[in-house]
This record gives sequence, structure tokens and C-alpha cells, in this order.
Amino acid sequence: MIHVFLFLPMLASLLLMITPVRWREEVAGFAAAATLGIGLWMWGAGGAALFSVGWIPALGVTYSVALDGVSLLLALITALMTFVAIIYTARRIHNPGTMLSLILAMETGLLGIYAARDFVLFYVFFEDALIPALLMLAIYGKTHRMAALIKFGAYTLLGSMLMLVSIIGYKALGGSPSFALSDLIANPVKGAAQTWLYLGFLAAMAVKLPLFPLHAWLPAYHEQNHDSGVADVMGTLYKVGAYGLFRFGVTLFPDASLELRPVLMALAAFTAIYAAWVAFHQTDWKRLLAYAGLSHMGLVGLGIFSLNETAMIGALYLLAFQNVYTGALFLAAGMVQERVGSLSTRVGGLMTQAPILSGVTMSLWFASIAVPGLAGFIGEFSVLLGAYQVSPWLAFIAGLSTIAAAVYALSAYQTTYWQARPLGAIRVLDLQHTEWLVLGAPLAVAIFFGVYSGPALNLIQPVVRALIGGGA
Repeated sequence: MIHVFLFLPMLASLLLMITPVRWREEVAGFAAAATLGIGLWMWGAGGAALFSVGWIPALGVTYSVALDGVSLLLALITALMTFVAIIYTARRIHNPGTMLSLILAMETGLLGIYAARDFVLFYVFFEDALIPALLMLAIYGKTHRMAALIKFGAYTLLGSMLMLVSIIGYKALGGSPSFALSDLIANPVKGAAQTWLYLGFLAAMAVKLPLFPLHAWLPAYHEQNHDSGVADVMGTLYKVGAYGLFRFGVTLFPDASLELRPVLMALAAFTAIYAAWVAFHQTDWKRLLAYAGLSHMGLVGLGIFSLNETAMIGALYLLAFQNVYTGALFLAAGMVQERVGSLSTRVGGLMTQAPILSGVTMSLWFASIAVPGLAGFIGEFSVLLGAYQVSPWLAFIAGLSTIAAAVYALSAYQTTYWQARPLGAIRVLDLQHTEWLVLGAPLAVAIFFGVYSGPALNLIQPVVRALIGGGA
């Protein structure tokens, strides 16, 4: 069943090319819903055990896939938000066939990243997810999209090349018979070579975390993507660097991870507070959300780099659910742009004419700034609690970003939703039709897992504890 889960979206993406225009939205919606349904079924069945066969035996490359607790949770979140993006694309984008096809193709790449248990297979899926992201920006982006595309592609491809060198070098120096994760663990690389290989792998993951200073592509990427926010949802899901560091980085480079822990924790803490400060000065909703997401990922990085069990669990919890509410906030910004023709944070007075849109958006922002009772609080609190046990001062510095988040989020919200509407401004419609589902489903998830964290923690904790304890 795991193979259907992984490749059904790609099959549907190809099928859309020959599907009559009037049926494309239905085919895409069915494929996304079926993928989510299969994921939920696998969750109920306890995940998917390791499946491994030779793929390119002469090179030692295997097709090894599995979905355990952490990867299953992230895959489910990906399937949910892809379904939401498909629904909104069908409503918002004129002649959406190409966008729907790219979203589904990217979903297979993202799901494959979480399922891969072979280093080369991970790299293949990593690159597979990049191509649709580039095409979304190139086809549907705004005026200055090519500059943003070149920057995004340059950062990602440079990191990918360094990662590929590290992948090949690890097998060669360790003497592993294959690139399968289990074989690489059994044949580790030691000493200075491990550190250098880790730096190459870290470069690629830091781009996709992202982490300062390898974040420069992020604001332009979001600002120049389609106003609807659909491509931004998929871009948010593509922040897979933290998962790569958890699954492969800490596992294969334990000594280097420990050696570089102080430097990386400091870099992550600086990323969190720096991005929050820059977000406060933004007047474009997309740029603000880009820096808000960067600040969150600084906290995620802090948790992963700390090598502390509590902080790691919190980091993975935050990684999963920030995809939900940050993605939904991009869509909410797109709804505002559709109504008033601007992404400015200073349009003013939407609350009086669109109270439900305003209220749902405010609730999603509460999740983003870690208000207790919503999913963001559990992740951020756990990260800071665990990081404090390793480095109190770095935890304190990173913790300031949670205060800054309330300042930039509520300030921008006030000028957009609370202040008076300008004289002569067009009337703003409230949520309509599928928009209720598009924003309501992510909010429901944020509330449920903010109140009842058990189902998610039961997926994350065993895997983290096995890793910290020396398991695979």
C-alpha cells in the first residue's frame, strides 16, 4: 500500500495531461483525497514496514521505503495540505490544469523524501520535489519571478551537489555494500572525514531548513509566487531540511553533530530572532509570512541540533504543524488579495465586512505565535524546554522570537483587519463555498493537536528515543 500512497499523485499528475479540461479538477481532487485516505488507513494500521529491493545493483542503490512514526506524521500533513491546495486551486486559478498537475507531482516528491530509507533514493525524491516548485514559480509567478527562480534554483542546486558528494563519499569511505540506510549505519565513517561529509550534507539541508545565511532565496520565492498562496503552501511543505538532518544527519554523522552542536545551535537561535525582527518591518503579507516561517524553522533547527530528546520531539512536532497553519495563512493572504487586489498589511478594516475570514485568520495566527491550546505552543515550548537543558543562553535568545512573533503578527493583523476601511474602498466578501474547508480544516487540525497532542506524540516519541539511544 505504501507504493500506491507514494506514486498515486504522480500517476494522477500524468493522467491530467490527457484528461478533458472539464474533468481535470475532479481527477486531481479524487487523487489527492485518495492519497490522504490511504495515509490515514496506514496510520490506523501502524505505518508501513521497511520494503527494500535492489534498484541499481551495480551502484549499490536500493529502493528502500518505510513510514514510521515521524515520517508517517509528516507524510499525513503533506497529504492533508496538498488536498487543501488542490481544492483552492480549482476555485481560484483560471484553467488550473497545469497547476494541479504540478502540485500532485510535487506531492510524490515530498512523500518520497519522508519514506526513503536509501541515501540516493532520498536524493532522487529531493530533486523530484524541486522541479515542480521551480515550474510553479516560472509559469504562475509575478513580474520579477525569473530573478527569484534563479536565486532559488542556484541555492538549492548548489546544496544538492554538495549533498551528492557527501552521499557518494560516505559509502566509499565507510565501505558499505549499498546506499541503504541500514547498511550505511552498519559501516560508519569516523574521524575528520565524517565532519567534512556532514558539512556537505548540512549545506543542502540548511538551504531547505532554511537556516541563516542560506535563506536568501526564501522571501523572493514567496513574494513572486502566484498571489493565491497555493504555490506557497507547497513551498512551505518543501522545508524538509530539518527532517533530512533528523533522519540521515544525526543518524549517520553522530560525532560531527555533537562536535558542531554549539555552533549550529547558535546559528539556529540567531535565525529565529533575526527572522522575527525582519518580519516586524514587512508590509507585504507574503514577505511577512516568509520571515515568520524562517523564524519557526530556526526554532526547529535549535531542537534538532540540540540532540536533546525533549527538544527534538518538540522540533518535529513544530515542523509538522507549522506546515498546517503557515500554509493556511498563505491561503488566507491570497483570499485577501483576491478581494482587495493587494497583499499590503495596511489595507484596513476587513473585520467589519468579513468577520469570519478575519476571525479564522486570527485563530491561525494564534497557532503561529504559540498561544496555549493550539498546536504551535506544544512544539515551541518543548523545543525551548529541551534546548534550555543544553544551553540556557541560546534557549533564552531563541525564546525572544516568540515574543517578537506576537508583536509582528498582531501589529500586521491590526492594520489589515481592525483599522477603518478607506473611503470609497470596495466591499469585501466573507468566506464563500470551499473557502470554509480550505481554512477550516487546517484550523481544526491546529486546535485538535493543540488540545490533544497524544496521537502525534505517540508517533514521534518512539523514533526519537530510539535515535537518541543509538538505534536507527
